[in-house]
Amino acid sequence: MSYVIPRRLYEIIRREADKQDLTIEEFILELALSDDDPHKRAIEYMKVAEELLEQAEKEIEKRDILQAAEKLWGATALAIKAYVAWKERRVIRSHRELWENKNTLKRELGEWVQDAWMHAHGLHTCFYENWCTEEDIREALPRIKKLIEHISTILRNNSRHSS
Repeated sequence: MSYVIPRRLYEIIRREADKQDLTIEEFILELALSDDDPHKRAIEYMKVAEELLEQAEKEIEKRDILQAAEKLWGATALAIKAYVAWKERRVIRSHRELWENKNTLKRELGEWVQDAWMHAHGLHTCFYENWCTEEDIREALPRIKKLIEHISTILRNNSRHSS
């Protein structure tokens, strides 16, 4: 699904998202979920993360490297936000907090999280600097996909136990 918005509105959203070091999707999601319970927020974060992962795979097939890079970064950031919202019932508000909480996930889930994070973070930089290759994207994809799927499984399993 896509929605066309006026260019000026897009520029405002992009500028404000950039100020907070968020993707446009993250920025809009944060606005939409501003009053939600952390567990509901976590579930919505994961739904969008999974959707971004799917979109990234389509962008890779179309060879749109920059869009794939940004979608993979957004999916990673939202998955980490989801994990923290679910487990600690709090909202991550900055890139620095994402970085710090990546270490929590690494301790709790395993060293492989660091690898997924570093690939995703490199793709985030790539989006702004436009220097990564299709090979970089294809190397990052399975690592990031594992992170998204792992966190999604944790949330689904814990959701059943808390119902």
